[in-house]
Amino acid sequence: MMMQPEHLTEKRYEKYKSALRPYDYFPEIETLDFESLAESDRVYLQDFGIFNSELEEEMFMLRVRVPGGRVGAENFKAIAELVEKHDLTLLLTARSGMQLHGIEPENVLELFNRINAMDGLSTWQTFGDNVRNIVTDPFDGRGRSCEIESYPIIQQLHGYFLKNPELVGMLPRRISIGITGMRENSWPLFSNDLFFGLAEREGEKGFNVYMGGKNTEVSKPADIFLPAEEVADFARAVVEAFNRYGLREKRMKSRLFHMIEHYGMEQVKAFIGEFYGKTWCPAGKSLLRKRHFSDFEPLSDGTYGYRYRTDYGLVTPQEIRAVSDYAAKYRADVRIGIDQQLYILGVPDKSVPFEVRDTSPTVVACAGSEYCPFSYWSIKEEAHYLPREELAEHDIKVGFSGCLKGCGRHKHADIGIVGLRNSKFGKNDRSARIFLGCEYTKGKRPAEVVFRTIPVGEMSTMVSLLVDEYKKSGADDFEAFTANVLNRFDESFVELFFLARRESGADIRLDPQQDPDTLLKQFGERYYVKIAEQDGFAKASDAIVKALWYAEEIAVVKHMDPSKRRSR
Repeated sequence: MMMQPEHLTEKRYEKYKSALRPYDYFPEIETLDFESLAESDRVYLQDFGIFNSELEEEMFMLRVRVPGGRVGAENFKAIAELVEKHDLTLLLTARSGMQLHGIEPENVLELFNRINAMDGLSTWQTFGDNVRNIVTDPFDGRGRSCEIESYPIIQQLHGYFLKNPELVGMLPRRISIGITGMRENSWPLFSNDLFFGLAEREGEKGFNVYMGGKNTEVSKPADIFLPAEEVADFARAVVEAFNRYGLREKRMKSRLFHMIEHYGMEQVKAFIGEFYGKTWCPAGKSLLRKRHFSDFEPLSDGTYGYRYRTDYGLVTPQEIRAVSDYAAKYRADVRIGIDQQLYILGVPDKSVPFEVRDTSPTVVACAGSEYCPFSYWSIKEEAHYLPREELAEHDIKVGFSGCLKGCGRHKHADIGIVGLRNSKFGKNDRSARIFLGCEYTKGKRPAEVVFRTIPVGEMSTMVSLLVDEYKKSGADDFEAFTANVLNRFDESFVELFFLARRESGADIRLDPQQDPDTLLKQFGERYYVKIAEQDGFAKASDAIVKALWYAEEIAVVKHMDPSKRRSR
C-alpha cells in the first residue's frame, strides 16, 4: 500500500533517526560546508543547537542551554564579546537560555566550539527531539523560601542525558523539565512535560510529580512523592520510558502529553517503573504558594537579588558587560529567569547603577518575525504597545506569541496574546487572539481563547479594559480575579461583555453574583443584545467586531517575502 505524502512527512524525522543516530552524525559537523546544506544536515544540526532555515540559507542561529539559568558573570561577558565581534543579536529565552542570531556560515563552527568550551554552557540538545534546558526558580538556593536547592539535581540530570548516544535527538519529541524547591512561586512551571514541585509527606520535604504539560496544557498530578535524592533517578526513568514507549507515528501527537492521553496515567507510571526499579510513595501536600516579586528581593544571606529588566529578552553587549562587571565587583551571581529577565544575586543594597527600563518584566514575548520564520508579527516591538505600567504595577503575567506554537507561553499567563493575520480588517491585516482563564500557580488549568479576533490596534485597549475590570473586582491579584470572576462565566459571554464595554463605553462591572442575561440587559437596547438573545453570545460578538472594525475593502493578506526580512 502506497503511503500518502502527508504520512511520509510526519515520519521524516524518524527516518533520519533510523538511518543514522544524531550522535554518530556529530563528527561530520567539522567538515560541513555551511553554505550548502542538505535537508538532513539541517535536521541533525538542530540536535547540537545549530538552526538554519531554507528561507534564509545564509544566516544561522545558535541556541545555548544554561542549566537552571545560572549563566555566571564570566560566561556572560565572554558571550557578549562573541556577540559584538560577529555583530550578532542576543535573545534570552523563556527556558532560561540564550539564542545568538545573525551568524554567518563561515563563523558557525568557531562560535559553536567557543561556547561549548565554556564551563557549564552547551548547545547540545537545545533544539530537536531532546531533553531541553531544565528550568527552575531564579532564586533557587538563595531565596528566603527555598527549602531544597534544585541546582544539584539539575546538574545530575544534565550529566546523564546531555551527550548520551542513545538519547541525543532520539526521543519521540522534545521533553521539558521544571523543578522548584521554593515555597513561593510566581512562575508557570506547570507548562513543563515533567515538573517537580515542592511538597511534604509525613514530615519529610521533597517533591510531588506532575506530568504531561506543554505550551498548551498543564502538567497533571501523577500521585507520586519523591525525596530530593530520588528525583534525578525518577526523571531519568521518565526519559527512558518516553524514549521506549512514546508515540512516534504522528509528529504532532508525540509529546509526553499524548503518551499519557493514549495509555492513561497509570500505564505510563508502569512504564516508568520498569526503568526506575524502585517503589514510590503517594503524593504529599503541595507547599507551593503564590507570591509577587519586585525588582529587589531580600535573600536568605541578607543580600538582595536584583531583577534587571531586559527589552523583552533582547540584551546588548554593552548591557551584558555592565551587568557582568557589576556582578563581578560584588562576587554576585548572574542568572536568566524563565521570564526573559536577568537576575543579579548577592547585591549588597538597593542602590544599583542601572536605569530602570520602561518595559514590563511581567511580559514574556516570543522571538517574533525578525528572528523566527513561523511568527506573523514583530512581537518584541509590538509588546511596547501594551499598557506596560499597569501590567508591571499589578504583576499581571502576559504571554505574547507570534503563532499558535506558543513560544511566548500564551496559555500559561494571566493574559495570553497570539498575533495572527487575516483579511478582515482591510489594509491592516494583523489580528490578535486573546486568551484568558489560566490558573497557573497550582497548575489548575491553561488559558483558552476568549477574544477570537481583534485588530492589532485594539490589543492594548482590550487589555486595559481587562485590567480595569480586575482593579474594580477587589481581587488580590489577576489570577484570583480569573478564578473568582472570569472563570465563573462561559468564554463566549466574557468576550461579548468586554466587546460590549468597548462598543458602548459603558462602565458596567462583571459581577459574578449576576447571571449573564441580567448583566447584558445593563447595556440597554443595543443591537447585539437582541442578537445574543436570539442567536447566542458568539454571534453577538461577531456583530460587534464587524460593526467596529471590518473593512469595506478587503485587503489581500501577504506574508513577508523572506528575502526582505531583517537580518537575524
